[in-house]
Parts: sequence; C-alpha cells; structure tokens
Amino acid sequence: MKLGVLSDTHDNVPAVEAAMDRFEAAGVKSVVHCGDFIAPPVIPHLDRDGVAVHAVRGNNDGEREGLVSAFESLDGGRLHGRFAELEFDGREFAVLHGEQWPVIEALAAGGYEYVLHGHWHVRERREVDGTTVINPGAHFPTVPAEHRTVTVVDTDGDEVAFHDVRESV
Repeated sequence: MKLGVLSDTHDNVPAVEAAMDRFEAAGVKSVVHCGDFIAPPVIPHLDRDGVAVHAVRGNNDGEREGLVSAFESLDGGRLHGRFAELEFDGREFAVLHGEQWPVIEALAAGGYEYVLHGHWHVRERREVDGTTVINPGAHFPTVPAEHRTVTVVDTDGDEVAFHDVRESV
C-alpha cells in the first residue's frame, strides 16, 4: 500500500495541490498530514476521489472548529487532534506535529514501525531501533528548496521516497 505524507503546508494551496497530484500519480490511497495547515480554506484542496486523509493539528492550527468542519466535508477525511495512532497495511504509525524533540524520540523508541512528524521544516528519514522516523518536508515560503518535499511510503517493501512538489508530475 502506498501512503502519502505531508506537513507544514502553511496555507500554500499550490503546494497542497501539487502534493495531491504527486500522490495521485504514485497510486496513493491514504494521505497523512502532520499539521500546520493554518486555516480551513486550504483543507478542500486535500480532497481527491478514493483517497482517505488523516491529519493531526500543528502548533499554528488555531481555528480548530473551522478545521474540524473542513475535514468533515472531505470524502474520507479525519482530523485526529494533536496525536494519532494509525494502522496501514498492518503497520503501526504514530503521527504528531512534533514540536518537542524528546517526544519524537520517545515515540521512536516505543515500538511503532513508523513515526511521522513535521514542525522542523527539514525533511528527514532515519532509523531508530527498527522504527522509521519521517519528516516529509515543509512548504513555508522561507524553506530551502531541498526541503519542499512530500513523502510516499510503500508499506509493501517498506520503501520511503521523497518527492519535490515544485516539479510537475
């Protein structure tokens, strides 16, 4: 199964649309957003037929009621709060925005197969005692080009690929 992961879109509608195009081209059936959408109007741009969207709130997601309402309007969308435990293809995922590095490290040592987080505006993939820790990148205007990425996780082979959303599909 292919899972799309993005974070820190910060109201960047073109980046969200490009990410969803990239995910669609890769055959992604579920998407996880690790927070910092900023405002509800960006949420409808996550909507694609047959794609479930799971998300957690980030430290800049203040309009909670509006975000919940926007996610409820998606076909298969769910805003989980500040943390989510999800299972895809039998794999256990911990999802958070990740403002506190010790929390990320504790989750990485906690037996999950994947820990997905954002916040730091730097893409990352590393292994911690059998757990794959992923920050998919960010789309804030001041983020360097090499970190303006999203991630596709293929659970069939436990493969992780970063994709630049500034390039056309």
